[in-house]
Amino acid sequence: MTDRAFRFGVVASPDRGAAEWQTTVRRAADLGYSTVLMPDGLQLLSPFPSLAVAAATADIRVGTFVAAAPLRPPRAAAWDAHTLTVLTDGRFEFGIGTGRPGVEEFAAELGLPFGSAKERRDQVRDTLDQLEKLDGERHTPIMLAAGGPRMLAMSAARADIVSLAKSALTPREELVQLARELRELAGPRADDIELAMNLFAAGTKELPPWTKQAAGVDAATLEASGSLMLLRGTPQQMADELQRRRDEFGASYISVNATYLEDLAPVVEQLAGK
Repeated sequence: MTDRAFRFGVVASPDRGAAEWQTTVRRAADLGYSTVLMPDGLQLLSPFPSLAVAAATADIRVGTFVAAAPLRPPRAAAWDAHTLTVLTDGRFEFGIGTGRPGVEEFAAELGLPFGSAKERRDQVRDTLDQLEKLDGERHTPIMLAAGGPRMLAMSAARADIVSLAKSALTPREELVQLARELRELAGPRADDIELAMNLFAAGTKELPPWTKQAAGVDAATLEASGSLMLLRGTPQQMADELQRRRDEFGASYISVNATYLEDLAPVVEQLAGK
């Protein structure tokens, strides 16, 4: 479906302080990962200053994965994103979405409204509009997560990078169809959109005890399902599977949970830039 070259990201957060955060960032850069990506939520440190530290630590791209629109007024979110674009000399990717489960409680803690699905989509759109004004001649790459038809349409019109936001047990055929619909909606923009896929686990290591909390299903169910959130096998088997996924639905930007940073590294060495 695409001949776009592979690139790889690692999803991490500075839970254990600055020194370990910088070690992770340097290791990701040394192993050939393109990007360090950070989730958003009040249970974590703030992603924007954390990513500024990451970008200053190594020559690597950084990105939010993804910023929750309800946690910041659009102008404030755009301000933070534009600032990182300027200070990283264009190495920042702005991932933004309507918010994962739990974001409603975070918004309440901040004294912010958690609107309807439409209102939260409008927040995303308003944030992108504000960012365009601040960027001027610059352009901050935008990552949007698309699952439903309305976010799919917005992604087709506005995103540089699209992550297909479906559950861990979504059948392969459904993701293929979703990618096809995205390309049809994007029309002449289709070849400009980079399709992203996040991996919960890679290699042969056992799934962690917090699998159910993070993926929504227990480890045994996830393993038995053939979930595309998993990439199992030897380095060559994993590389072959990623090439199949790129051929079938165009996924070329692959990110992985930091727990599996080293496990995916041989695949990164083999496929990055190819």
